[in-house]
Formats: sequence, structure tokens, C-alpha cells
Amino acid sequence: MQKTRTAYTILILAYFWYYAFTYTAWHFIDWVNLIFHEAGHSIFAFFGDIIHAFMGSGFQVLLPLLIALYFFYQKDKVSGGICLAWVGQNLLNVGVYIGDAIVMKLDLLGGDSVMHDWNFILSQLGLLKYTYIIADTVHVLGWATIFAGSVIALTSLLPLYLPWRSS
Repeated sequence: MQKTRTAYTILILAYFWYYAFTYTAWHFIDWVNLIFHEAGHSIFAFFGDIIHAFMGSGFQVLLPLLIALYFFYQKDKVSGGICLAWVGQNLLNVGVYIGDAIVMKLDLLGGDSVMHDWNFILSQLGLLKYTYIIADTVHVLGWATIFAGSVIALTSLLPLYLPWRSS
């Protein structure tokens, strides 16, 4: 059981690192995250236009963060670390969307007739000229979060293999 959990943890984290190095490409996990993104729009549709637009990306990040916090609360640092890496992966994805706010070349669900969330948000807040700074900041935060989640998950597995170390 220990070796199986370790193998799955390493495989999942390796996938998140692969994603980190290829984050501008579309990956299968992006389909899952898109569901959460769209759910965020639906759940927060009644809170005004900016919140409605923001909570697509917000919920996409918030949901895995809440799951990570649940696992940490349950003292399951391995699962919490994996979910934290998932938060980082979502931050990278959101950073790509933010970075597209000026050029608007990404294919959006619904085609050309739908609003680009981040163009709308940054325009409304007078921050469109800072698009690339904001996107780069979110990317750095995504990389750091994947790193932190990986460290937490992997170091939490060490006591299984180092019998002289206590938990």
C-alpha cells in the first residue's frame, strides 16, 4: 500500500510539473478545470458583473484550495500537497487567460460572441495596461504553489521509508 501511494503521488506530481513546463498547451486536466470555471460563473452570477466574471477563474482555483485545506485539516499532508500542486496548476492556467486579456486570441467556450473575463475585469478596474505584470505574477505564484505542494507531499512520504524518523 505504501509503495502504491508513493508511486501514484510521484506520477501525479510529475504530471503537474510536466504541465508547469508546457502550461501554454491544452491538457486533459484543463477540461476538468473548465467545468469548475464555468460553475464559478453560475454560482456567482447574482453578485454583479465583475464578481461574476472573476469567479470563473476564482472558483477554478478556490475549489482545489478548499480540498487541499480539507486534507490538511484531516492531517493527510500527501493528499493536501497534491491538491496544493493542483491549485498551482490552475494558477498557471488562469495566468494564461489573464495574459490573453489584451490580444484576446484564446478560443473561448461559446466562441467569439462571449465576453473575455479578464479583458472585462481589467478594463473595468483600469488595470488593462498591467495585464502582463499581473499574468506573470500569477504564473510565479503558480510555480511556487506547485513547488510547495510537491515538497509537502514528498516529505510527508519520507517517514514511510526512513524508519528512524518519527511522523
